[in-house]
Amino acid sequence: MTINIGLTGWGDHPDIHEQDTGSRHKLSSYAAHFPVVELDSCFYSIMSPEQIRNWDHQTPNNFSFVVKAYQAFTGHDRQTYTRKEIKSMFQSFQQQINPLIESGKLNTILFQFPPWFDLRRKHIQRLKFIREQFQSYPIAIEFRNRSWYQEHIKADTINFLKEDEWIHTICDEPQAGQASIPVVPEITHDKQSLIRFHGRNVYGWNQSGQENWREVRFLYNYNDEELKSWRDRVQNLSQQVEQLTILFNNNSGHHAYANAKRFQHLLGINYTGLNAKQIDLFSDQ
Repeated sequence: MTINIGLTGWGDHPDIHEQDTGSRHKLSSYAAHFPVVELDSCFYSIMSPEQIRNWDHQTPNNFSFVVKAYQAFTGHDRQTYTRKEIKSMFQSFQQQINPLIESGKLNTILFQFPPWFDLRRKHIQRLKFIREQFQSYPIAIEFRNRSWYQEHIKADTINFLKEDEWIHTICDEPQAGQASIPVVPEITHDKQSLIRFHGRNVYGWNQSGQENWREVRFLYNYNDEELKSWRDRVQNLSQQVEQLTILFNNNSGHHAYANAKRFQHLLGINYTGLNAKQIDLFSDQ
């Protein structure tokens, strides 16, 4: 049983990077603090394997990446593609992440679906199609529409994910209507599970499309009681899987780093095998 705690992205964390001399060192210095990171860049574009390999080389052997699936796969771009076009993009995406497969650093591919991806037959068919194209890959799913977790439906949703070997993403997020989901602490894959902490900013969550909405949405600082309320839940979940990955996404106000470190302390976790910290390079020892 392994619990890996990290952040979504490595570039915007002043508490980590104040010792950096340049942006090229940011992932390397991040990997001195955490054993996992969410790679968001792949959501916005399909990148070259060389770029992925470069990032791979900046991290230690026991590091892993949660790769966010390209936005065309989840429908965020609101474009329509032929089956041939989307299959071609799937292949390009898979080639892109090959370096992580080769190094054993692919944690999972995260398919985060938009709020309008609700429970309906065509969306279930889309999930089955994706699973068929990614048969040999660990893939996680995150819903952003509450219809998948209606009381009379929730058990069927969980069973569907189990049958198709999706890794269920458990979320802590604002309870802000249909475009948010409740905490559903269910494991659907015996090897892995994923938890993402988005904060609890109800006002910000519903500001999609407004100016600076991304910054407002994830502006939240978890207090100790909120983190402690997750401690027993995480310890229980970790007994059901080989690897539990926890990502803090509440970084609009740069709170994710401190929250993740505090939660690591509450769980009594001390990571080994990370990169050397930058400050150690200038110490007198």
